[in-house]
Amino acid sequence: MRHTGRMKQRVTLITLGVRDLARARRFYEALGWETGAAADDDVVFFEAGDMIVALWDRARLAEDSCVEDAPGWGGITLALNVGSPEEVDAVTSEARAAGAEVGREPAKTFWGGYSSVIIDPEGHPWEIAHNPRWTITPDGGVRLG
Repeated sequence: MRHTGRMKQRVTLITLGVRDLARARRFYEALGWETGAAADDDVVFFEAGDMIVALWDRARLAEDSCVEDAPGWGGITLALNVGSPEEVDAVTSEARAAGAEVGREPAKTFWGGYSSVIIDPEGHPWEIAHNPRWTITPDGGVRLG
């Protein structure tokens, strides 16, 4: 039986808390991400497929989210799944050129795929991955199996 609750099984918005909004915006724009935000807007929205990625002041985000901003990693890693190991290599190179730290160079993984880890200038880790068991849709989405 299908669940009929109101909490749908999807994510529609991810907001990254940043200490330097201009720097974070420049990084994502250097990767080719486009925004309609004005130069002086206090939040920057990027359409990312069927969802939105936002950049917002880290202290204000913590307050708005009812959490304390503790130092260190926040327990979340974002990911971009792509269609081939070659795409992992290309995205990793592009991110490095845009100013990302490469935490893990592209390589075969313990789970049978191929991936790298890049870290944006604000410290948010992204796994760039090719999982041969998943399907990449024509619009860049991902499907299990």
